[in-house]
Amino acid sequence: MPAPKNTLRLGLPKGSLQEPTLELLKRAGFHVVVSSRSYKPSVDDDELELRLLRAQEIGGYVDRGFLDCGITGRDWIAENRAQVEVLTDLRYSKATSKPTRWVLVVPEDSPIQSVKDLAGKRIATEAVEMTRAYLARHGVEAEVEFSWGATEVKVPELVDAIVDITETGSSLRANKLRIVDTLMESYPQFVASKQAFNDPWKRQKMETLVLLIRGALEARDKVGLKMNLPAAAMQELLKILPSERSPTVSPLANSDWVAVETVITESVVRVIIPQLKALGAEGIVEYPLNKIVH
Repeated sequence: MPAPKNTLRLGLPKGSLQEPTLELLKRAGFHVVVSSRSYKPSVDDDELELRLLRAQEIGGYVDRGFLDCGITGRDWIAENRAQVEVLTDLRYSKATSKPTRWVLVVPEDSPIQSVKDLAGKRIATEAVEMTRAYLARHGVEAEVEFSWGATEVKVPELVDAIVDITETGSSLRANKLRIVDTLMESYPQFVASKQAFNDPWKRQKMETLVLLIRGALEARDKVGLKMNLPAAAMQELLKILPSERSPTVSPLANSDWVAVETVITESVVRVIIPQLKALGAEGIVEYPLNKIVH
C-alpha cells in the first residue's frame, strides 16, 4: 500500500482579515479559491488543507490539535488562552499595516478618565477575558459582560464603557466616543499546535509557508526599478536613491553608461523619476514584486 500523504491543516481567518490574508497567500504563490457555501477553500498545493474560520476560533482549534496551524490575531490567542507555538508575527491588518488595538472607550462627555474610574461600572466587550485581566492588573472590580456585536451603540444607555477593537479610531470618533486607554495592540500571527511543531515534516512545511508569506509581506508596497544611467552620474544617484540595499550596478557595452537596478517603496517612484531623468537616466522601468526574501 502507498504511504499516506503528508498534509498540513491550516486555518485562515474569516471576516475582516479574510481578503488581505488571501491576497497575501496569492503573492506568496498560492492560488486559493473560496466557495460561498463551504468553509474548506481549495488551494493548488496537495499538501495543504485549508479551513476558513472566525479568527476568534482559530487559536483554540490549533491549541486542541484540530488544526495543525493557523493565522489569527495575537489578541484572540490571548483571549482564548491558547497554548500554541508562535512561528512569526505578520504585520498587516484589514486596511493598513498598523496594528489593531483593543481600547477602553467611553462617551465623549463621560466623567470616566482612567481605569480607576471603572470601579463598580458595567463594561461590554467581545474580549471578556482580556478585559477582566486588564481590570485585575489595575486592582479594579467592575462587571464585564459579553457583547454579541454592535458594541459601540451600547454606551451610555446600556453600559458605562466598552472595550472594542479599532484600527484607525475613525468609527469611534464618528460615534462621539473617546478612548481612555489601550489594553493591547495586535497583529496576526502564524501559530502552530505543539504536536505539529514537533513533527519534522509539518514543521518544515510550516517554516516554508512562513518564509514565503513573510517574503510576500515584505514586498507589499514596494516595486523594482531599473534604468540605464551615465556612469558619471552614479554618485549623484546614490544620494537620492532610497534603496532597500545598495543598488545593483552592471557595466554596459558603452563604458560611459551603467545599468542600475534597485527596490524602493512604490509611493517614492512618482517623486524620484523626474530626478532620475534630470540625471540623464534612460530606459527607466518600474515593475511589481511578489516576494522579497532576505
